[in-house]
Amino acid sequence: MFARTLAFFAAAVLSLSAIAAPEEAFEGRDYTRVSVPQPVATGKKIEVLEFFWYRCPHCNALEPGLNAWLKKLPKDAQIRRVPAVFRDDWMPGAKIYYTLQQMDLLSRLHDKVFDAYHVDNLNLNDPAVLGSWIAKQGVDRKKFESIYNSFSTQSKAMQGARLATTYGVMGVPAFIIDGKYTTSESMTGSEPRLFEVLDQLIVKARDERGGKKPAK
Repeated sequence: MFARTLAFFAAAVLSLSAIAAPEEAFEGRDYTRVSVPQPVATGKKIEVLEFFWYRCPHCNALEPGLNAWLKKLPKDAQIRRVPAVFRDDWMPGAKIYYTLQQMDLLSRLHDKVFDAYHVDNLNLNDPAVLGSWIAKQGVDRKKFESIYNSFSTQSKAMQGARLATTYGVMGVPAFIIDGKYTTSESMTGSEPRLFEVLDQLIVKARDERGGKKPAK
């Protein structure tokens, strides 16, 4: 009886250990190395680069979990979102993103753009639909359209397109950690595992920078 109890206790401890310690990220399965590491735009902070597309159903499904994960992002790491442009019909979404960024409206409207496409089934690629929608959000329509149609916004969208090519990104959502490591849900196999791998890659990048874990 004692031996059976001891065995049960040992199994319980092992089970709890498995829960407390996620499986180590495996190179070639959970992530890959970028063949030519790229400079980051976040300076001293570890860059968490996300490539996305507003009309991508996988990006939309990931957004709630990503937002929750970002609330626990270490102080020495920083998210950088880049709308990918693989085809001409991806360009409007990229321009929406950069226009909202320039108007300091991303925190309020980023998620609402996803909802407009996926919940309300609005075609924001249509300038008339986009203009009407943006006005309903309490945004100056003329100012928005002026920035949206500007050369600078077009240039930023094209830069994002080139960056995806530089990293060899073939689909979205995809993440690059500190210009060195690529991962995605399609690689990790699940959303929870994706965030475990991202956490581990941030630690890996921090170690390579010679940094220490920031205080909470």
